[in-house]
Amino acid sequence: MTVEIDGANNIIKTNTINEVTSANGITIDGLNIKDSKLVTANSVVEANITNGAVTSGKIASGVIPTLRPNVSPIIINGDMAVSQRATSSTGQTASGYYTVDRMKLTASSLGTWTLAQEAQTSGNAFLNGFANAMRIDCTTADASPSAGDFLAFCTYLEGQDLQMFKKGGANAETFTLAFWVKSNLTGNAQVNLRDKDNTRMISSAYSISSANTWEQKVLNFAKDTTGAFGDDNGRSFEIEWTLDSGSDFTSGAIPTAWEATSNGDRNVNNLDVGGSTSNDWSITGIQLEVGEFNSSTLPPFQHESFGANLERCQRYYLRFQGDASDQRIIANGFTNSTSNIRAVVVFPTTMRTAGTITEAALITLWNGGSSDAVSLTAAIDPATNAVLASVTRDSGTPYTAGQAVTIRTTDSTDSFLAVDAEL
Repeated sequence: MTVEIDGANNIIKTNTINEVTSANGITIDGLNIKDSKLVTANSVVEANITNGAVTSGKIASGVIPTLRPNVSPIIINGDMAVSQRATSSTGQTASGYYTVDRMKLTASSLGTWTLAQEAQTSGNAFLNGFANAMRIDCTTADASPSAGDFLAFCTYLEGQDLQMFKKGGANAETFTLAFWVKSNLTGNAQVNLRDKDNTRMISSAYSISSANTWEQKVLNFAKDTTGAFGDDNGRSFEIEWTLDSGSDFTSGAIPTAWEATSNGDRNVNNLDVGGSTSNDWSITGIQLEVGEFNSSTLPPFQHESFGANLERCQRYYLRFQGDASDQRIIANGFTNSTSNIRAVVVFPTTMRTAGTITEAALITLWNGGSSDAVSLTAAIDPATNAVLASVTRDSGTPYTAGQAVTIRTTDSTDSFLAVDAEL
Protein backbone atom coordinates (compact mmCIF):
# COMPACT_ATOMS: atom_id res chain seq x y z
CA MET A 1 0.00 0.00 0.00
CA THR A 2 1.26 3.42 -0.87
CA VAL A 3 0.45 6.41 1.33
CA GLU A 4 1.21 9.83 -0.14
CA ILE A 5 0.92 12.96 1.98
CA ASP A 6 0.13 16.11 -0.04
CA GLY A 7 1.21 18.85 2.39
CA ALA A 8 0.25 21.65 0.03
CA ASN A 9 -3.40 20.62 -0.05
CA ASN A 10 -3.58 18.96 3.41
CA ILE A 11 -4.79 15.65 2.00
CA ILE A 12 -3.70 12.00 2.13
CA LYS A 13 -3.57 10.02 -1.06
CA THR A 14 -3.55 6.23 -0.90
CA ASN A 15 -3.97 3.31 -3.17
CA THR A 16 -7.04 1.15 -2.62
CA ILE A 17 -7.11 -0.57 0.76
CA ASN A 18 -8.72 -4.00 0.95
CA GLU A 19 -8.66 -7.09 3.10
CA VAL A 20 -5.70 -8.39 1.17
CA THR A 21 -3.43 -5.39 1.45
CA SER A 22 -4.39 -4.50 5.00
CA ALA A 23 -6.68 -6.75 6.98
CA ASN A 24 -7.02 -4.20 9.74
CA GLY A 25 -7.17 -1.12 7.55
CA ILE A 26 -5.16 1.93 8.60
CA THR A 27 -5.53 4.21 11.61
CA ILE A 28 -4.98 7.96 11.30
CA ASP A 29 -5.30 10.13 14.46
CA GLY A 30 -7.48 7.45 16.07
CA LEU A 31 -9.79 7.12 13.04
CA ASN A 32 -9.87 3.64 11.58
CA ILE A 33 -10.47 3.36 7.84
CA LYS A 34 -11.46 -0.05 6.57
CA ASP A 35 -13.44 -1.12 3.51
CA SER A 36 -14.69 2.44 3.00
CA LYS A 37 -16.19 2.53 6.49
CA LEU A 38 -15.24 4.77 9.41
CA VAL A 39 -15.04 3.08 12.80
CA THR A 40 -14.22 5.14 15.89
CA ALA A 41 -14.01 4.36 19.56
CA ASN A 42 -17.25 6.30 20.12
CA SER A 43 -19.29 4.74 17.33
CA VAL A 44 -22.95 4.08 18.15
CA VAL A 45 -22.77 0.34 18.34
CA GLU A 46 -23.93 -1.63 21.33
CA ALA A 47 -20.40 -2.62 22.37
CA ASN A 48 -19.35 1.04 22.59
CA ILE A 49 -22.28 2.26 24.74
CA THR A 50 -21.73 1.89 28.46
CA ASN A 51 -24.52 1.95 31.03
CA GLY A 52 -25.59 5.53 31.74
CA ALA A 53 -23.66 6.95 28.77
CA VAL A 54 -26.77 8.37 27.02
CA THR A 55 -28.05 11.13 29.31
CA SER A 56 -30.79 13.71 28.81
CA GLY A 57 -28.16 16.41 28.35
CA LYS A 58 -26.83 14.56 25.29
CA ILE A 59 -30.25 14.31 23.59
CA ALA A 60 -31.51 17.34 21.72
CA SER A 61 -34.95 18.63 22.69
CA GLY A 62 -37.70 16.93 20.69
CA VAL A 63 -35.60 13.95 19.55
CA ILE A 64 -37.54 11.63 21.83
CA PRO A 65 -41.21 12.71 21.86
CA THR A 66 -43.11 12.98 25.12
CA LEU A 67 -46.01 10.56 25.26
CA ARG A 68 -49.21 12.15 26.54
CA PRO A 69 -52.16 10.23 27.98
CA ASN A 70 -54.46 12.67 26.11
CA VAL A 71 -54.82 12.61 22.33
CA SER A 72 -56.27 16.14 22.01
CA PRO A 73 -55.26 19.20 24.05
CA ILE A 74 -56.93 19.24 27.46
CA ILE A 75 -57.59 22.98 27.19
CA ILE A 76 -60.06 23.76 24.42
CA ASN A 77 -59.19 26.75 22.24
CA GLY A 78 -56.03 27.48 24.20
CA ASP A 79 -54.61 29.30 21.17
CA MET A 80 -57.58 31.73 21.15
CA ALA A 81 -58.33 30.95 17.49
CA VAL A 82 -62.13 30.50 17.72
CA SER A 83 -64.39 33.42 18.58
CA GLN A 84 -67.98 32.64 17.56
CA ARG A 85 -69.71 35.41 19.53
CA ALA A 86 -67.60 38.38 18.48
CA THR A 87 -64.01 39.47 18.04
CA SER A 88 -64.49 42.34 20.51
CA SER A 89 -66.96 43.35 23.19
CA THR A 90 -67.04 46.67 25.06
CA GLY A 91 -68.57 48.03 28.24
CA GLN A 92 -68.64 44.76 30.17
CA THR A 93 -69.18 44.86 33.94
CA ALA A 94 -70.59 41.39 34.66
CA SER A 95 -69.42 37.80 34.32
CA GLY A 96 -69.85 36.14 30.93
CA TYR A 97 -68.47 34.69 27.71
CA TYR A 98 -68.05 37.66 25.38
CA THR A 99 -65.47 36.93 22.69
CA VAL A 100 -63.01 34.00 22.54
CA ASP A 101 -64.76 30.64 22.96
CA ARG A 102 -64.35 28.78 26.25
CA MET A 103 -62.77 31.85 27.89
CA LYS A 104 -64.85 33.64 30.51
CA LEU A 105 -64.63 36.95 32.33
CA THR A 106 -65.62 36.63 35.99
CA ALA A 107 -66.50 40.08 37.27
CA SER A 108 -68.29 41.42 40.31
CA SER A 109 -68.57 45.21 40.64
CA LEU A 110 -65.00 45.93 39.63
CA GLY A 111 -64.47 48.32 36.71
CA THR A 112 -65.61 48.26 33.09
CA TRP A 113 -63.87 46.14 30.49
CA THR A 114 -63.26 45.67 26.79
CA LEU A 115 -62.49 42.12 25.73
CA ALA A 116 -61.03 41.25 22.35
CA GLN A 117 -59.57 38.47 20.26
CA GLU A 118 -56.36 40.22 19.25
CA ALA A 119 -54.30 39.19 16.21
CA GLN A 120 -50.58 38.78 16.83
CA THR A 121 -48.03 39.74 14.19
CA SER A 122 -44.87 40.01 16.29
CA GLY A 123 -43.49 39.20 19.72
CA ASN A 124 -42.49 35.97 21.42
CA ALA A 125 -45.96 34.43 21.44
CA PHE A 126 -46.33 34.98 17.70
CA LEU A 127 -42.86 33.58 17.03
CA ASN A 128 -43.88 30.46 18.94
CA GLY A 129 -46.94 29.80 16.79
CA PHE A 130 -49.73 31.86 18.35
CA ALA A 131 -51.49 34.16 15.91
CA ASN A 132 -54.25 35.19 18.35
CA ALA A 133 -54.58 36.22 21.98
CA MET A 134 -57.31 37.22 24.42
CA ARG A 135 -56.91 40.84 25.59
CA ILE A 136 -58.69 42.45 28.55
CA ASP A 137 -58.57 46.27 28.72
CA CYS A 138 -59.70 48.42 31.64
CA THR A 139 -61.95 51.24 30.37
CA THR A 140 -63.39 52.36 33.73
CA ALA A 141 -61.01 51.98 36.66
CA ASP A 142 -61.74 51.03 40.26
CA ALA A 143 -58.63 51.94 42.21
CA SER A 144 -60.26 51.20 45.58
CA PRO A 145 -62.46 48.15 45.13
CA SER A 146 -64.88 47.16 47.89
CA ALA A 147 -64.03 44.09 49.94
CA GLY A 148 -66.21 41.74 47.87
CA ASP A 149 -65.30 43.05 44.42
CA PHE A 150 -63.59 40.56 42.15
CA LEU A 151 -62.15 40.18 38.63
CA ALA A 152 -60.68 37.08 36.99
CA PHE A 153 -60.17 35.29 33.70
CA CYS A 154 -61.32 31.65 33.67
CA THR A 155 -61.73 28.50 31.65
CA TYR A 156 -63.82 25.50 32.78
CA LEU A 157 -63.46 21.76 32.10
CA GLU A 158 -65.71 18.72 32.35
CA GLY A 159 -64.79 16.05 34.88
CA GLN A 160 -65.00 13.23 32.33
CA ASP A 161 -62.21 14.91 30.35
CA LEU A 162 -59.84 14.94 33.35
CA GLN A 163 -59.74 11.31 34.44
CA MET A 164 -56.12 10.94 33.23
CA PHE A 165 -55.03 12.99 36.30
CA LYS A 166 -56.27 10.13 38.55
CA LYS A 167 -57.18 12.73 41.13
CA GLY A 168 -58.35 11.46 44.48
CA GLY A 169 -56.39 8.19 44.41
CA ALA A 170 -52.96 6.90 45.32
CA ASN A 171 -51.75 7.21 41.72
CA ALA A 172 -52.75 10.86 41.32
CA GLU A 173 -50.71 12.86 38.81
CA THR A 174 -49.03 16.26 38.98
CA PHE A 175 -50.56 19.16 37.02
CA THR A 176 -48.44 21.38 34.76
CA LEU A 177 -50.00 24.60 33.47
CA ALA A 178 -48.26 26.68 30.80
CA PHE A 179 -49.35 29.92 29.13
CA TRP A 180 -48.09 33.07 27.45
CA VAL A 181 -48.97 36.33 29.23
CA LYS A 182 -48.45 40.04 28.57
CA SER A 183 -49.40 43.17 30.52
CA ASN A 184 -48.37 46.78 30.92
CA LEU A 185 -48.05 45.89 34.61
CA THR A 186 -45.12 44.02 36.15
CA GLY A 187 -44.90 42.06 39.38
CA ASN A 188 -46.49 39.00 40.91
CA ALA A 189 -49.89 37.65 39.93
CA GLN A 190 -51.79 34.49 40.80
CA VAL A 191 -53.47 31.55 39.08
CA ASN A 192 -55.70 29.04 40.87
CA LEU A 193 -56.71 25.48 40.03
CA ARG A 194 -60.16 24.88 41.54
CA ASP A 195 -61.74 21.47 41.99
CA LYS A 196 -65.43 22.36 41.91
CA ASP A 197 -66.58 18.79 42.70
CA ASN A 198 -64.79 18.71 46.06
CA THR A 199 -64.47 22.45 46.80
CA ARG A 200 -60.67 22.30 46.79
CA MET A 201 -57.99 24.53 45.33
CA ILE A 202 -54.27 24.97 44.82
CA SER A 203 -52.50 28.09 43.59
CA SER A 204 -49.26 29.41 42.20
CA ALA A 205 -47.77 32.85 41.86
CA TYR A 206 -46.21 33.90 38.59
CA SER A 207 -44.18 36.98 37.83
CA ILE A 208 -44.53 39.37 34.90
CA SER A 209 -40.96 40.57 34.51
CA SER A 210 -41.14 43.00 31.58
CA ALA A 211 -43.98 45.34 30.67
CA ASN A 212 -45.73 44.81 27.33
CA THR A 213 -43.66 41.72 26.57
CA TRP A 214 -44.91 38.21 25.91
CA GLU A 215 -43.53 35.79 28.52
CA GLN A 216 -44.18 32.09 28.85
CA LYS A 217 -44.94 30.73 32.32
CA VAL A 218 -44.64 27.04 33.23
CA LEU A 219 -46.14 26.18 36.62
CA ASN A 220 -46.30 22.91 38.53
CA PHE A 221 -49.13 21.98 40.87
CA ALA A 222 -48.97 19.05 43.27
CA LYS A 223 -50.97 15.87 42.81
CA ASP A 224 -54.11 15.53 44.91
CA THR A 225 -54.99 12.18 46.49
CA THR A 226 -58.14 13.62 48.08
CA GLY A 227 -61.35 13.99 46.07
CA ALA A 228 -61.81 12.61 42.55
CA PHE A 229 -63.19 14.55 39.61
CA GLY A 230 -66.70 13.47 38.73
CA ASP A 231 -66.79 11.28 35.63
CA ASP A 232 -69.53 13.30 33.98
CA ASN A 233 -70.25 16.41 31.91
CA GLY A 234 -70.45 18.78 34.87
CA ARG A 235 -68.14 21.70 35.70
CA SER A 236 -65.50 19.84 37.67
CA PHE A 237 -62.47 22.04 37.17
CA GLU A 238 -61.71 25.73 36.84
CA ILE A 239 -58.47 27.49 35.97
CA GLU A 240 -58.69 31.03 37.33
CA TRP A 241 -56.23 33.84 36.66
CA THR A 242 -57.10 36.52 39.23
CA LEU A 243 -56.67 40.06 37.94
CA ASP A 244 -57.99 42.29 40.74
CA SER A 245 -60.15 42.16 43.84
CA GLY A 246 -61.09 43.65 47.18
CA SER A 247 -59.75 42.54 50.53
CA ASP A 248 -62.08 39.53 50.86
CA PHE A 249 -59.84 37.76 48.34
CA THR A 250 -56.39 39.00 49.42
CA SER A 251 -56.41 38.40 53.17
CA GLY A 252 -55.15 34.82 53.23
CA ALA A 253 -52.04 32.96 52.09
CA ILE A 254 -51.38 31.44 48.69
CA PRO A 255 -52.10 27.68 48.92
CA THR A 256 -49.18 25.77 47.38
CA ALA A 257 -50.81 22.47 48.40
CA TRP A 258 -54.38 21.35 47.81
CA GLU A 259 -56.76 22.67 50.47
CA ALA A 260 -60.41 23.46 51.07
CA THR A 261 -61.34 26.47 48.93
CA SER A 262 -60.98 29.77 50.75
CA ASN A 263 -61.89 33.07 49.09
CA GLY A 264 -59.22 34.82 51.13
CA ASP A 265 -56.53 32.80 49.35
CA ARG A 266 -57.67 33.41 45.78
CA ASN A 267 -55.86 36.69 45.05
CA VAL A 268 -53.05 37.09 47.56
CA ASN A 269 -50.78 38.24 44.72
CA ASN A 270 -53.00 41.03 43.36
CA LEU A 271 -51.91 42.42 39.97
CA ASP A 272 -54.42 45.31 40.30
CA VAL A 273 -55.44 45.38 36.62
CA GLY A 274 -58.52 47.47 37.50
CA GLY A 275 -56.50 50.23 39.11
CA SER A 276 -56.12 52.38 35.98
CA THR A 277 -57.59 52.75 32.50
CA SER A 278 -54.03 52.37 31.23
CA ASN A 279 -53.97 48.75 32.34
CA ASP A 280 -54.41 45.65 30.20
CA TRP A 281 -53.73 41.92 30.41
CA SER A 282 -53.42 39.40 27.56
CA ILE A 283 -53.06 35.62 27.39
CA THR A 284 -52.61 32.86 24.80
CA GLY A 285 -51.05 29.42 24.39
CA ILE A 286 -52.74 27.85 27.41
CA GLN A 287 -51.88 24.17 27.87
CA LEU A 288 -52.51 21.75 30.73
CA GLU A 289 -50.31 18.66 30.94
CA VAL A 290 -50.32 15.47 32.99
CA GLY A 291 -47.06 15.24 34.92
CA GLU A 292 -44.33 17.63 36.00
CA PHE A 293 -42.46 19.64 33.37
CA ASN A 294 -40.30 22.74 33.19
CA SER A 295 -39.62 25.17 30.36
CA SER A 296 -37.03 22.78 28.86
CA THR A 297 -39.07 19.59 29.08
CA LEU A 298 -42.58 20.98 28.41
CA PRO A 299 -44.23 19.04 25.55
CA PRO A 300 -45.02 21.11 22.45
CA PHE A 301 -48.38 22.87 22.29
CA GLN A 302 -50.92 20.68 20.48
CA HIS A 303 -52.04 22.86 17.57
CA GLU A 304 -55.32 21.56 16.18
CA SER A 305 -56.82 22.40 12.82
CA PHE A 306 -59.26 25.31 13.00
CA GLY A 307 -62.11 22.95 12.10
CA ALA A 308 -61.30 20.49 14.88
CA ASN A 309 -60.93 23.32 17.38
CA LEU A 310 -64.23 24.89 16.29
CA GLU A 311 -66.09 21.58 16.62
CA ARG A 312 -64.86 21.14 20.20
CA CYS A 313 -65.99 24.70 21.01
CA GLN A 314 -69.42 24.02 19.48
CA ARG A 315 -70.07 21.39 22.12
CA TYR A 316 -70.57 24.36 24.48
CA TYR A 317 -71.77 27.13 22.20
CA LEU A 318 -73.15 26.93 18.68
CA ARG A 319 -74.04 29.93 16.57
CA PHE A 320 -75.83 30.06 13.22
CA GLN A 321 -74.64 33.49 12.13
CA GLY A 322 -76.23 35.76 9.53
CA ASP A 323 -74.17 37.40 6.81
CA ALA A 324 -74.38 40.93 5.45
CA SER A 325 -74.49 39.75 1.84
CA ASP A 326 -76.56 36.58 2.05
CA GLN A 327 -79.22 34.65 3.94
CA ARG A 328 -78.09 31.54 5.79
CA ILE A 329 -80.34 28.47 5.99
CA ILE A 330 -80.79 27.18 9.54
CA ALA A 331 -83.34 24.40 8.98
CA ASN A 332 -85.96 23.01 6.63
CA GLY A 333 -89.39 21.90 7.81
CA PHE A 334 -93.11 21.92 7.07
CA THR A 335 -96.21 23.82 8.14
CA ASN A 336 -98.50 21.91 10.48
CA SER A 337 -101.05 24.72 10.76
CA THR A 338 -101.72 28.18 9.36
CA SER A 339 -99.39 29.75 11.93
CA ASN A 340 -96.96 27.05 13.03
CA ILE A 341 -94.25 24.84 11.55
CA ARG A 342 -92.07 21.94 12.63
CA ALA A 343 -88.39 21.69 11.75
CA VAL A 344 -85.20 19.97 12.83
CA VAL A 345 -82.05 22.06 13.31
CA VAL A 346 -79.12 19.66 13.00
CA PHE A 347 -76.02 20.38 15.09
CA PRO A 348 -72.50 19.75 13.77
CA THR A 349 -71.50 18.07 17.05
CA THR A 350 -73.06 16.70 20.22
CA MET A 351 -73.87 19.48 22.67
CA ARG A 352 -72.78 19.08 26.29
CA THR A 353 -76.35 19.47 27.57
CA ALA A 354 -79.69 20.57 26.23
CA GLY A 355 -78.70 24.20 26.74
CA THR A 356 -80.70 27.30 25.92
CA ILE A 357 -81.60 29.02 22.66
CA THR A 358 -80.98 32.67 21.88
CA GLU A 359 -82.73 33.97 18.78
CA ALA A 360 -82.03 37.29 17.13
CA ALA A 361 -85.15 39.18 16.11
CA LEU A 362 -84.36 38.91 12.44
CA ILE A 363 -84.78 35.16 11.98
CA THR A 364 -87.30 34.67 9.17
CA LEU A 365 -89.36 31.92 7.62
CA TRP A 366 -89.57 31.39 3.84
CA ASN A 367 -92.84 29.90 2.68
CA GLY A 368 -94.21 29.93 -0.85
CA GLY A 369 -92.61 33.19 -1.85
CA SER A 370 -93.23 35.13 1.40
CA SER A 371 -90.71 35.93 4.11
CA ASP A 372 -92.14 36.35 7.62
CA ALA A 373 -90.67 37.22 11.00
CA VAL A 374 -90.95 34.28 13.38
CA SER A 375 -90.44 33.31 17.02
CA LEU A 376 -88.71 30.02 17.68
CA THR A 377 -89.09 27.75 20.65
CA ALA A 378 -87.34 24.44 20.82
CA ALA A 379 -86.58 21.31 22.75
CA ILE A 380 -82.91 20.39 22.35
CA ASP A 381 -81.90 16.76 22.05
CA PRO A 382 -78.10 16.58 22.50
CA ALA A 383 -78.06 12.83 21.95
CA THR A 384 -79.31 13.25 18.40
CA ASN A 385 -77.51 16.54 17.72
CA ALA A 386 -80.71 18.32 16.89
CA VAL A 387 -83.14 21.02 17.88
CA LEU A 388 -86.76 20.04 17.50
CA ALA A 389 -88.11 23.44 16.66
CA SER A 390 -91.59 24.86 16.90
CA VAL A 391 -91.89 28.12 15.01
CA THR A 392 -94.72 30.61 15.34
CA ARG A 393 -95.30 33.37 12.79
CA ASP A 394 -94.97 36.90 14.21
CA SER A 395 -96.48 38.45 11.10
CA GLY A 396 -97.28 37.74 7.48
CA THR A 397 -99.70 35.72 5.40
CA PRO A 398 -101.21 32.62 7.06
CA TYR A 399 -99.59 29.36 6.03
CA THR A 400 -101.15 26.46 4.26
CA ALA A 401 -100.74 23.28 6.28
CA GLY A 402 -98.42 20.74 4.70
CA GLN A 403 -96.20 23.15 2.78
CA ALA A 404 -92.39 23.03 2.89
CA VAL A 405 -90.66 25.94 4.62
CA THR A 406 -87.14 27.14 5.35
CA ILE A 407 -85.91 28.85 8.52
CA ARG A 408 -83.10 31.25 7.73
CA THR A 409 -81.25 34.33 8.83
CA THR A 410 -81.70 37.66 7.14
CA ASP A 411 -78.87 39.24 5.18
CA SER A 412 -77.53 40.93 8.30
CA THR A 413 -74.77 40.19 10.80
CA ASP A 414 -77.28 41.03 13.55
CA SER A 415 -79.27 37.94 12.62
CA PHE A 416 -78.36 34.69 14.36
CA LEU A 417 -79.56 31.65 16.22
CA ALA A 418 -77.40 30.45 19.13
CA VAL A 419 -77.49 27.43 21.43
CA ASP A 420 -75.66 27.80 24.76
CA ALA A 421 -74.52 24.75 26.74
CA GLU A 422 -71.60 26.39 28.57
CA LEU A 423 -70.29 25.09 31.87
